[in-house]
Amino acid sequence: MSPIFDYFFGQYNEYDTLDIVLEIVAVIFGLLSVWFSKQNNIWVYPTGLISTSIFVYLLLKWGLIGDMLINVYYFIMSIYGWYIWTRKVDAEHFTPITTVTKKENRTSIFIFIGTVIFVFIVYQVFDKWNSWTAYVDTITTAIFFVGMWLMAKRKVENWIYWILGDIISVPLYFYKGFTFTSFQYLIFTILAIYGYNAWKKNISRNLQIS
Repeated sequence: MSPIFDYFFGQYNEYDTLDIVLEIVAVIFGLLSVWFSKQNNIWVYPTGLISTSIFVYLLLKWGLIGDMLINVYYFIMSIYGWYIWTRKVDAEHFTPITTVTKKENRTSIFIFIGTVIFVFIVYQVFDKWNSWTAYVDTITTAIFFVGMWLMAKRKVENWIYWILGDIISVPLYFYKGFTFTSFQYLIFTILAIYGYNAWKKNISRNLQIS
C-alpha cells in the first residue's frame, strides 16, 4: 500500500471487517440525514436514527464513552424532533423554521453547561481522563447537544452549533483513528453551511409571504 493510503487508513488493519462496514454504513446514513435536514425534509430523522444506532454500538465497543453518549442523545432527540416536525401548529401548517427566542437562548446555555457537568461526571466514573481528547470531547458533546435540541425545535441557529462542532470533530476523529468518520464531519461542515443559508432563505421567504 502507498504511504498516503497507510496514513489515512492504516489503522483499519486492526479493525474487524464488520466494524469497518458498519462505520461506512453509519457514515452514509449520517450524510443522508444532514442532507435531508438541509432540505428541511422529515427524512432527516429516520436516516439519522439508523446512523446513530450503529454509532452507539461501535463507539461503545471502542470505549469512546463521550462520543457514544452524543449518539444516544441524537437517537432520543431524533424521536422528539420527528414528533415536533410533524406536529401541526394549526389545521394546515406544520412547525415552521424560526429563530431562537431569549428563553431558548437561556435554555441553550443551560443545556451546554449541564452537558459539560454530566460528561465530566461520566468520565470520572469510567476513568476516561487519560488523554487531551477527553477534554475536547466534553466541549464538542455540549455543542452538539445544543445543536440537536435546536434542530428538533426547527431553529435556524442549530446550524451554527453544527458547523462549530463539525470543524472541531474533523481533526479529532482523524487523530482517534476513524478516518471515515473524520471525512463524514468534513462533509457535514460543508452541508451545515449550505443548510444554514437554506434555512435563512426559508425564513425570509415565509416573512415575504406573510
